[in-house]
Amino acid sequence: MSPKGLELSLKPNIRDDFPIFSKEGDYASLVYLDSAASSQKPAVVIQALTDFYQNSYANIRRGLYDLSLKATEKLEATRARLGSFVGAKDEYVTVFVRGATEALNLLAHTYGGSKIGPGDEILITEMEHHANLLPWQYVAETRGAVLKIARIDSTQRLDLQHFMDQISPKTRLAAFTHVSNVLGTINPVQDMVDQLRERGIPTIIDGCQAAPCMPLDLAQLGCSAYTFSAHKMLGPTGVGALFLRKEFAQDLPPYHRGGGMLMMADYQHARYLPPPQRFEAGTPALAEITAFHHALDYLDDIGLNAILQHEQDLANQLIGKLKAMDGVRIFGPPKAQDRIGVVSFALNDVHPHDAGMYLSQQGICVRVGHHCAQPLMRKLDAVATIRASAYVYNDPAEIDQLVEALENCREYFRMRSAGSQGV
Repeated sequence: MSPKGLELSLKPNIRDDFPIFSKEGDYASLVYLDSAASSQKPAVVIQALTDFYQNSYANIRRGLYDLSLKATEKLEATRARLGSFVGAKDEYVTVFVRGATEALNLLAHTYGGSKIGPGDEILITEMEHHANLLPWQYVAETRGAVLKIARIDSTQRLDLQHFMDQISPKTRLAAFTHVSNVLGTINPVQDMVDQLRERGIPTIIDGCQAAPCMPLDLAQLGCSAYTFSAHKMLGPTGVGALFLRKEFAQDLPPYHRGGGMLMMADYQHARYLPPPQRFEAGTPALAEITAFHHALDYLDDIGLNAILQHEQDLANQLIGKLKAMDGVRIFGPPKAQDRIGVVSFALNDVHPHDAGMYLSQQGICVRVGHHCAQPLMRKLDAVATIRASAYVYNDPAEIDQLVEALENCREYFRMRSAGSQGV
């Protein structure tokens, strides 16, 4: 697709919606290519956050006065909005969490702590973020279970046959990412869930990289649990969503205990509310949850299909230009349709951290390092990578800027190396 076509795939002048790119600000010309870590925020989200604190603040479910009742209504409106955003329908309950990391730990402690025992098996993949590795590693260590790892293939997609081969009569749970935060790989989650549901095995999906750019239909997907964080999809930090199938959630014990999740308590006993309140002890991130509603509306106004196409077009553009450069190793699937707008790569003659510092001086933000996926880095035989992740506010010109800066970066370090050797 031509650059002009790419620009037209989303609404025009979209950067104007994001105050950080304001022409009067310090970052008007910023090239922000680190949205896989955390996205920038449109004005409508920032304004909603401020407005809640200025004009609407009160705690929820604790007062019979107008402010408290309206705050409760706003929280429940966001809960309903999230359900419609992912197509959860009546089959799921929506739990507010601080983010996907908390959601996955919640599941490890509730399901893992009550349903998994010695000799049981937990199945994950080689491409998991630490947030979907360490909680299950903990469950395996403390419950005497076995953690099994499904491998990726030579194209750095999931080896689906190997994944299925790991399933045994002892498999009690499968937890896997929808999209790799390192490789950009889109996993065949529908096939995975279908195969596991036929065997009665619960499925937990980390949707942090998928939800910002891919239409979701949880009722169709049928997984046991799905989670993502607001801050990667134009929303505030400190809030995320966990969707639980009702039959999966019904007998799970609480994770945190405190106010707001009780039916009755005395000094010896307590009875807990059903999900989702059972998992929402204490005061939630009220303002952030309200602002998240506006982020979801903003994304829906653009259209998730358009966002995914935009990301894939930019990824395809970047991959094509990187392939034309000598000494560049590109990670992830070669075909744009198999990935989102996350492209990790390495320059043979420049360490990723050096490249990241150089790019920063040119006003270009990328992520360098192991991306919270150290086992995957070892699998890839890479100490670290440079990761460029595009989103709604990026355009083809910025990809060209990145590539030009990378070429200049290599020349800069080549000259420094020659100078240090006295050449």
